[in-house]
Amino acid sequence: MHKSSCPKCYMMFMIASLMLTSACVPYSKLKYLSDIDELSEPVVNPIKPKTISAFDKLRIIILSTDEQTSNLLNYSESSNSDQSNQSNTSGYIVDETGNISFPFVGKIEVEGLTLLEAGDKINNAIKSIITKPEVIVSFIDNKITVLGEFTLQGSYPINGDFVTLYEALALGQGLSQYADRKNVILLRKENNKLMHYKLDLTSSKITSDPLYYILPNDIIIAEPLRNKSWGLQSSMLSTITTTLSLILSIFYITTITKGN
Repeated sequence: MHKSSCPKCYMMFMIASLMLTSACVPYSKLKYLSDIDELSEPVVNPIKPKTISAFDKLRIIILSTDEQTSNLLNYSESSNSDQSNQSNTSGYIVDETGNISFPFVGKIEVEGLTLLEAGDKINNAIKSIITKPEVIVSFIDNKITVLGEFTLQGSYPINGDFVTLYEALALGQGLSQYADRKNVILLRKENNKLMHYKLDLTSSKITSDPLYYILPNDIIIAEPLRNKSWGLQSSMLSTITTTLSLILSIFYITTITKGN
């Protein structure tokens, strides 16, 4: 009786081991920059400024020695919400044709320009109505969205015109253990087209990629590992481990007792 039960014990042990193994994510799949030791010199990666697209929201501030006119232009920017291109908050929304409608000037095309280039273009457009203007253009409501295998999904405001990829991951409180770090998707609007890029966070080359800089309105999607669909959560794993250990212990004691 004792010998005949051994194969059963062995089978139960193998099943338990298989379940425990399937629930674990290998350490190698949890690492970022897994080849960092292969870097021989510092990485140089200059930031490429974001260009203005349709439906971007801009803040435009006019500075000048002509204080009265500059105050008028700045007041118009923040208060004239009845215009079709104005939002309910301070700022100009770029229309579908890539233009903004500026007080006393009319439409100014800014799509495809950087913020500095847009400032220069607006400056040239208002020189006839204001003395020696200085124009400051910035994006409003800068935010990025993180979805999928993040600890905390959602949309997050960012300060400035970009953040690094790892700063963006930190906003979502990092990736979960089931995130596929070799298959992170970046969605970005470029020239009125929605572009899809694949990022490999395990490669140190990511820090030299222009996509390392995350721009306003970017969306990052962390795809799950394949074994998530049949893996076990840590709380379930602990319960199952305890239960199986108890069952095997009882089965073993019962078998020894009957054998004697």
